[in-house]
Amino acid sequence: MPWHAKLDLDYCVESDRTVARHTHIGPLRILQSLYPEGNAVCHNVLVHPPGGLVGGDALDLNIHVSAGAHGLVTTPGATRFYRSDGELAVQRTQIALAENARFEWLPMEAICYSGCLAENRLSMSLANEAELLGWDITALGLPAADKPFDKGCFSQHIEVPGVWLERARIKAADALLMNSPLGLGGNCCLATLFFASGSGLKRSQIQSALDVARAVIDGHPLCASAGATSPDRQVIVVRALAPIVEPATNLLRQVRAAWRQHFWAIGPSAPRVWST
Repeated sequence: MPWHAKLDLDYCVESDRTVARHTHIGPLRILQSLYPEGNAVCHNVLVHPPGGLVGGDALDLNIHVSAGAHGLVTTPGATRFYRSDGELAVQRTQIALAENARFEWLPMEAICYSGCLAENRLSMSLANEAELLGWDITALGLPAADKPFDKGCFSQHIEVPGVWLERARIKAADALLMNSPLGLGGNCCLATLFFASGSGLKRSQIQSALDVARAVIDGHPLCASAGATSPDRQVIVVRALAPIVEPATNLLRQVRAAWRQHFWAIGPSAPRVWST
């Protein structure tokens, strides 16, 4: 029987502290709020007890961040899209930021097992002066276990409505896409880091942020398959391809730390679950 789960998560400021409130239906939970940076930033870990999605499963996550609040969400492990007998497995995340809100969306990777039929959608809306720092990491198959992504299809949708839209449809049978130098070049991990603003950034702000990201990329082993760009005045993006997940995640964490300092003048403060 398919699992359908939904979580509504709200961040707001109470007595100078960002607090999280949530309601849920089905197996989707937020663990205890943590404050490793003090009261201004609320860290949460999102857990999905079943551990993965099969055909027919659907996860819906709705996040709202009120004015002046700063929330951060990560996960304890990968999201797994398992083999399907014909039905689609879907994960939908919608994030809405009020004026002057900040949010960090930092889930672990999504693993596409061979034979999966999956869709991962992320939509973000930002009010004036709101800012969001997030990433999306996708792993195709399990190369370390010699289990390639040789069947199935994965669709990805990332957008800031009216500002930025990225869509991908990856079919395992598409040899040109999977192996061509103009496609994935045989890489099994696609990683995207983005900084989005509800207001247009100045040209100087964009250029300095690109310079910061490119300095990190230039010193990283993935320098030949990573790059930084700004498709719109409200969005700055780093993209990377890697043969496995770990180097891509490492690169995104380094740029995230650099952008945190650059945009917000705060330290990296990696979530505790990353070190366990």
